[in-house]
Amino acid sequence: MSALARILLRRGHKVTGSDRRKNLIVHQLSESGVQIFDDQTANNINVICSLSPKLQPLVIISSAIPANNPELAEALKKKLNIWHRADLLGLLIKEQPSIAVAGTHGKTTTSTLITTLLAKAGEDPSSVIGGLVPHYNSNGHAGAGRMLIAEADESDGSLVKFEPEIGVITNLELDHIDYYSSLSEIIQVMKKFISNSQRTLINHDCNILRKNFKPSAWFSIKETKNIDFAAIPMSIDGCETIADIYEQGNLIGTMKIPIPGLHNLSNTIAAYGACRLAGISMKNIQDGLPFLKTPGRRFDFRGTWKERFIVDDYAHHPSEISATLKMARLMIESGKSPFPASPNRLLVVFQPHRYSRTKEFLNEYIKVLGNADLIFLAPIYSAGEEPIENINSTKIADLLEKKYPHININVGEDLNHLTTMLKTKSQKNDLIIAMGAGSINTLWDKLIKNEDNKSLDKILAA
Repeated sequence: MSALARILLRRGHKVTGSDRRKNLIVHQLSESGVQIFDDQTANNINVICSLSPKLQPLVIISSAIPANNPELAEALKKKLNIWHRADLLGLLIKEQPSIAVAGTHGKTTTSTLITTLLAKAGEDPSSVIGGLVPHYNSNGHAGAGRMLIAEADESDGSLVKFEPEIGVITNLELDHIDYYSSLSEIIQVMKKFISNSQRTLINHDCNILRKNFKPSAWFSIKETKNIDFAAIPMSIDGCETIADIYEQGNLIGTMKIPIPGLHNLSNTIAAYGACRLAGISMKNIQDGLPFLKTPGRRFDFRGTWKERFIVDDYAHHPSEISATLKMARLMIESGKSPFPASPNRLLVVFQPHRYSRTKEFLNEYIKVLGNADLIFLAPIYSAGEEPIENINSTKIADLLEKKYPHININVGEDLNHLTTMLKTKSQKNDLIIAMGAGSINTLWDKLIKNEDNKSLDKILAA
């Protein structure tokens, strides 16, 4: 929603909005000229209508807005035009050549990498992405170039409204079970998205995609035969990845990217392939590779606290957690990392997201979290869901202790309690990952904002 607000504002529209939380994004929008209401009442709609009496405002809502929301109720009462955010994004996608990136995992990162490569190639694309793009220091950018890059979120099925020039799918598995009852439902939604795209680029390494889709082009990090764009890893450590690049099975060069992790190599070759389909030269793409960075909250190094390294990560699905922890473990084992010193231990502070997701993937969470040396569990972030009996962080802890008796497992009453436990149980050169899609991203702030901390800015300046 904030990315759409940024673009509309830059394109000359008057934008208002409301949010009960006061965070950095809300502050930035307010500073940019967006009128922000810090509560959601019916009177907000009356105020907005009075700003331009001769013009009827267009009301944009997300799937998170319930039917009984007072602003929405008043807008309906006044018979205002009400669009879902996907309607607006779909219009922006249709207005100019667009690349829309979908998939269960990696779509934010892949969208960010495409945006960065196009920007470095001089294209200045517009972008609407669910995470902060380091190149623009924003999740929304109204570029002067011909193209728009959009993250196509499948969580509510609304991506079927998008008609991009190039549709990308990074991977596919069951998720968002609050909306989908089965994997087959997600597949059907993705097939509609693909049918709406003029050309398609899909991950051949994903079994589900390979069995159910026939795209315009495939990408892979595992094989080259009958693959349009492949990146076969040759060297990988905690700082960078080197891979051979193939197009249509032909070796054309070597790719060196400053991002570790096989999952990020897959995201990168997807971005590379999308840019090639968009007509960007191989040389321009190669020139942009050294500037690639993952988006905010994707293994986001926030700084140090008492010589502990604090990382914020959005991972909340078992596959995402597995990929993140494997990358972190690689940094520890290779002795190469983006941190001021090599970390010795891996501490994970995990906040489960939604009761329904926790119930569905409980056993998978147990499997993947075992890659940590110490585990700290926050209470489940409900995201508006009602609790489910016997589904809680204590249940996760009990199962973890049975499977991994050698790992120290801790359950916090809240984030403040977790912070206290971290202060007493962590050690110098520990890598602490605060992981989840809820409020866990405030944990690093609680640790780092101490008078004896060394902030990320100070580290980079040094």
